[in-house]
Amino acid sequence: MRYTTAGKILVVDDEPLNVEVFSRLMLRLGYEVMTAANGQLALQSVAVYRPDLILLDVNMPGIDGFEVCRRLKGDPKTRLIPIVLITGLTASEDRVRGIEAGADDFLAKPPVIAELEARVRSLTRLKRYTDELDSAESVILTLGLTIEARDPYTEGHCQRLAKYATALGTRLGLDDDQLVALHRGGYLHDVGKVGIPDAVLLKAGRLSPAEYTLMQQHTVIGHKMCSELRSLDDVRPIVRHHHERPDGSGYPDQLKGEAIPLLARILSVVDVYDALTTERPYKPPMTPEHAFSSLRQEARNGWRFETLVEEFIGLATEEGFGGLTAVDASITPPLQIWRK
Repeated sequence: MRYTTAGKILVVDDEPLNVEVFSRLMLRLGYEVMTAANGQLALQSVAVYRPDLILLDVNMPGIDGFEVCRRLKGDPKTRLIPIVLITGLTASEDRVRGIEAGADDFLAKPPVIAELEARVRSLTRLKRYTDELDSAESVILTLGLTIEARDPYTEGHCQRLAKYATALGTRLGLDDDQLVALHRGGYLHDVGKVGIPDAVLLKAGRLSPAEYTLMQQHTVIGHKMCSELRSLDDVRPIVRHHHERPDGSGYPDQLKGEAIPLLARILSVVDVYDALTTERPYKPPMTPEHAFSSLRQEARNGWRFETLVEEFIGLATEEGFGGLTAVDASITPPLQIWRK
């Protein structure tokens, strides 16, 4: 094995001769090569080394290539690693099995060398682009936590919102893409506060009308920041509209009713709940019960969607949603004194 900059290839085959042939070809192309003699070792190697591409034999004892592929593609940590299934099977049903398992490409045994090299180069190049996109997104997610760190009173706010929102989305039967957007939205909903001065963002007292108008701009700033990444297309409506209200009195666009995107409505409810139940410079934390009462009052006022409020309360009440009751039950603060 030698270090190169072309990328890392994992060759998985129970036949030593096949492993040697593929390893030599990949080394010649400038890749770092790792090998595994069976499916179990392949899964262990992926967990440790995170290769840029896997050349995976199908027919192996124990865990076969189809199952290895299925497990890797079912794990968010490894599903973006390209997998080329290499097989002597030619029946269409075998290719269908591979497609269903999530394989990115197929090669027949013995492979045409030029074709193998071309597909490996293409897929590793695609993986590199994906990694660059993922890195850019990670920077923005980290920025969301950095914004939170400016205010010690909001520690853990992003993580809680991501947890609450995805749990509520799951209860509502949303699909995987929507749940991912809610999770990311929990971290990024306030990313635009990077453009708000500390004198306003951290002010302990009530904001002046001019300061409140400035604070409202964090939704627009955050929307613009997220517009640079296509992978955040589903997150941008959350960032821009999580302060809109059904009666049209919210911001920044004064949207009403169903015009407010569903994911933004969901995050709005959990965002208010978290603001109510955590300590801030201008207020003590509420108990969950008082927060539920406040949310219901906001629904009656036309500020929240009643159905979502009741679903969220049901989630907390029926399932003991972790963290929702972790406040001092002896505190009984006045309602409607929170500020976001």
